[in-house]
Amino acid sequence: MTETTKQDGQGGDPFADVRWTTCSLEDFCDLYWEAVAPRLEAEGKDPENHRPTHQWFRNEGLRAFVAALRRHHDRSFGDFWREDLGLGGGDGYDWETDHSETRDALRNFLDRRRSRHSLRKSSIDAKRRRLNLYVRAYREANDTDDLLSAVARESDVPVYDAVNACYAAFDWLNDREYSARTKVRVRSVVDDWYQHLVGRRLAAVNPATGLYDEFKWQAEESDPSLLSARHVQDLSSAADSPRERLLVVALAAWGLRANEVASLHVSQIVRDVGPDEAPYVTFEERKNGPGEVNLVYGLNALDDRIEDLAGEDADWSGYLFPSRQGADPHAARETIWSWFRTLAERAGLPEEIDGERPSPQLCRRYWYDTYTSVLEGVLDELEGIAAEQGSDDPRVVMSNYLSEERARRVRREFMRAELAEAFEGEVE
Repeated sequence: MTETTKQDGQGGDPFADVRWTTCSLEDFCDLYWEAVAPRLEAEGKDPENHRPTHQWFRNEGLRAFVAALRRHHDRSFGDFWREDLGLGGGDGYDWETDHSETRDALRNFLDRRRSRHSLRKSSIDAKRRRLNLYVRAYREANDTDDLLSAVARESDVPVYDAVNACYAAFDWLNDREYSARTKVRVRSVVDDWYQHLVGRRLAAVNPATGLYDEFKWQAEESDPSLLSARHVQDLSSAADSPRERLLVVALAAWGLRANEVASLHVSQIVRDVGPDEAPYVTFEERKNGPGEVNLVYGLNALDDRIEDLAGEDADWSGYLFPSRQGADPHAARETIWSWFRTLAERAGLPEEIDGERPSPQLCRRYWYDTYTSVLEGVLDELEGIAAEQGSDDPRVVMSNYLSEERARRVRREFMRAELAEAFEGEVE
């Protein structure tokens, strides 16, 4: 690609004359084979099968390659290795550690959570992201990506040093102003991970046990004026029919108004979308004009309801909440309220939330609150990229470096994970 690269050999900076801003992903592939691969071969490693670690790039003075990938193409090296170079990639996730034993311990924990707690992929993905944020914080705060040696049963490290290292990671998170909700959830999964290691006799101590007293974060979900994720999980668990399950999904996962739920028709559901798009429900007339609502979660509940209605009545009208009486072919808004309050009572929700009985309106507020927290989560993920650019505001990355399509996809992925955790996962 450049003469500098081709003549580099094993000395000097092979990227000294590279203008990163003009490099396409194809150019990055050329750079890998022309500058990175020869150094791996010189060490007796196969560049097609041996994935270089972040530490290797640092040791070789090639960190600019990885940083430019992330800055200009929103690509981690793990994604680049798999998707652009078409090479292998372990479990397919780009952990913030090159320490193989730590990666194995993290993967084994998630595998057991998936198999023994029957968690969905979206819930596991959320836990993986939070663990990885801790790994990054631990590495930055303690200048090591080995999270096991300090807590190992045979370790010579004093217990107080292991605890201090864990606390230092959360101090690092505090200094970067992550939201309270993010820190509470990271703390929870980190505590679970260390406890798992202790239970499997892979660690002698859980250094996270004191975090609850040391850091008094209050997540937004504790706000008594809001319907919380735990309330939504209670509603979902109490729903004992396809009608009730879709009712909760339409209100809390789609954020629809009660009157929109009442008149919802199967013809409004659009599933014929591109591979990177989400199905959606469309409205010709809405309070704020025509609109579409992405259906990032709950299609199974929708399918169950359609199957239930089609099986009951060969002449089904297509309304998802049909009326059995009256002039309208679909349920009334008041009926939706009545059904919801019956379900809320059965689910054991508080008699009052924000000074009123639980209602469909609170579900809509829950949807908006969750979407707001999703935007915070996206910005948390972009914080590292912003730092590399010398910016204190990850919103700069969101607006200037992510395409609108990519930004929408990231938001949908986060929203899907949040909703799955509320409806079916472990709510902290």
